Amino acid sequence: MAATPDTDAPPSTITVLDVAREAGVSPSTVSRILNGTARVTADKRQAVERAIRKLDFKPNLFARSLKTGTTMTVGILTQDVESPFYGRAMKGIEAGLAGTGYAPIIVSGHWNAAEEAERVRLLMARRIDGLVILTGHLDDRQIADFARHQPIVVTGRQLEEPQVRAFALDQEAGGHLATRHLLSLGHRRIAHIAGPADHTDATERRAGYERALREAGLPLLPELVAQGDFMESGGLLAMNRLLDSGQPFTAVFAANDQTAFGARMAMYRRGVRVPDDVSIVGVDDLPGAAYATPPMTTVRQPIYEIGLAAANALLTLLGHPMPEVAVPPLELVVRETTRRI
Repeated sequence: MAATPDTDAPPSTITVLDVAREAGVSPSTVSRILNGTARVTADKRQAVERAIRKLDFKPNLFARSLKTGTTMTVGILTQDVESPFYGRAMKGIEAGLAGTGYAPIIVSGHWNAAEEAERVRLLMARRIDGLVILTGHLDDRQIADFARHQPIVVTGRQLEEPQVRAFALDQEAGGHLATRHLLSLGHRRIAHIAGPADHTDATERRAGYERALREAGLPLLPELVAQGDFMESGGLLAMNRLLDSGQPFTAVFAANDQTAFGARMAMYRRGVRVPDDVSIVGVDDLPGAAYATPPMTTVRQPIYEIGLAAANALLTLLGHPMPEVAVPPLELVVRETTRRI
């Protein structure tokens, strides 16, 4: 009986030699085209591209990385992969990397400096070509040390070091915008649910809140400040503490939208109406803010644009000059959770 072909056997591997034979060029010409270093006539390049498509050739990235010293991968250190904030930033990074051949590897540091450093070392052991750090608790010295080994783009801080590009937004202005809006509506007892005390964005937003109160000639009342953690659960617990304190307030500035979402849940459960009884403002303008009931007033951060700018900056550091992305300033988006008293 004649043997039948094994349909489960893997297909034979297509090599550079096969592509060269099909295109009628030398293997070295194919390699140089794949590496982007070839200066060849248009007809030869088109012949190689046709051969690649016809044979469904997939370059051996591992072999290429050994030869060129690059892996065409970049690391992304985020803090919480479930966070809508970081999800939006990573969409911007993905858009910036699209069509470049670079692939992202995403890890989370969970707001812990030791864990962040361990994750960066893990990425570097995988031989990434560059790294984007989305905020976090690594100090400037650590980032500068890591940048000695590869280019780094970091957001949420100002830092000037070799092989480092940093992007920071004026978070103090964001806190000031939010509080000024509430003051303009006649509110005078404005509570604040703060973010983590060791997070720069949180401390700057609180500073903006305090500056706006001082400019209005109002006292800074510690009893109207509750500690949160940038999470919905922290906003809920902080709002419960404010309500249980018995201190009167007519408005709340929440350190971010997730905090505001949690605070609104606490008020809903206690029968406190938004904005009839208490107005509330968040920060970020996450996608859910516009679709909450009622839609939430917030300070919009250009989260997607920051991710896009970070990707372009990293590509430039890697030797692929890219245009700079214009990152707009923070802006107030007035919706339906604030009203005049």
